Amino acid sequence: IFQFLIFLYLYVSSLKCGKSSQSSWGPNTFARHCIYLVTSFSIGGHCSLVVSPYLDHKEVVRGMLYLSLTVVGVPGNTAVIVAFLLALYQEHQLLPADAIVLHLACANLLVVSVRCLLETMATFRLVNIFGDTGCQGVIFVYRTSRSLSIWLTFVLSAYQCLSIATPGSRWASIRVLVARYLAVIFLTLWVINTSMSSAAIAFSLGSRNDSVNMQHSINVQFCYVRFPTMQSKQVNGAVQVGRDVVPMGMMTLASLVILLFLYRYSQQVKGLRSSSGASGGAEQRAAKAVVALVTLYVVLYGVDNGLWVYTLTVRKTMNSSLISDLRIFFSS
Repeated sequence: IFQFLIFLYLYVSSLKCGKSSQSSWGPNTFARHCIYLVTSFSIGGHCSLVVSPYLDHKEVVRGMLYLSLTVVGVPGNTAVIVAFLLALYQEHQLLPADAIVLHLACANLLVVSVRCLLETMATFRLVNIFGDTGCQGVIFVYRTSRSLSIWLTFVLSAYQCLSIATPGSRWASIRVLVARYLAVIFLTLWVINTSMSSAAIAFSLGSRNDSVNMQHSINVQFCYVRFPTMQSKQVNGAVQVGRDVVPMGMMTLASLVILLFLYRYSQQVKGLRSSSGASGGAEQRAAKAVVALVTLYVVLYGVDNGLWVYTLTVRKTMNSSLISDLRIFFSS
């Protein structure tokens, strides 16, 4: 929601900036065909940093969409990384949960920087690195870091689930093992997700004049992922879906275990609450927070994977990258 509000604010501000500027095209036409990146941050209300005047309204909306993701994602994840690095410098160690969050923030920063930031600059004609090699590198890093982000979120949920285990139990012993071999878990996830994203290197290429006429391809605006056959496209797509669904399913299971623990805890102290007059709002708030966060996460990535499955069923290459853009927006 915050990303959408920033996107809407920047877009409206850019239109105001265009209307207040002098142009031989007239204010309304200029507002549609020109955008200013520093509108909302300029001094004294003046516009600066004019980007190419040949952008149509679809490119403006697309650019502002990616800009909103970049404005939120890059500073936010950078702040988390800096905070944990400072804690590591001061205390010379990190708790296992903190180490997972730090690694997760690094993966999220890769997602936003490699895909959203570069897409923003390319859409506004500032920098375009999307040749064949650039497309292979960007799509490969994006897919790897995106799936790594999902798996790390599952690892964090599982560790939090193990943290509520009774001391001395088997689950508490597993938690100790997870904390001890956390680096091995990180390395394993990197190897698995990197190997499963290798298709991006083999099949990605920059856009060409005849790109829309290619069969079994996926349009991502500046790049195309071209598969040799429909079967290879579907197999690769099924692997991508499975790589996302498995950790999300286990994440949901871990969250259900936490909810069950909170329910049992609330039942155990129900008599104490009745005698003391307490309402037990803390447990209810915790349970609602767990349900809300997991539901939101699963719904957003569910929409992402639903759009991906739809893309796999289309034989002819789409003329627009709208589906791919929506997938990135929901998963970022």
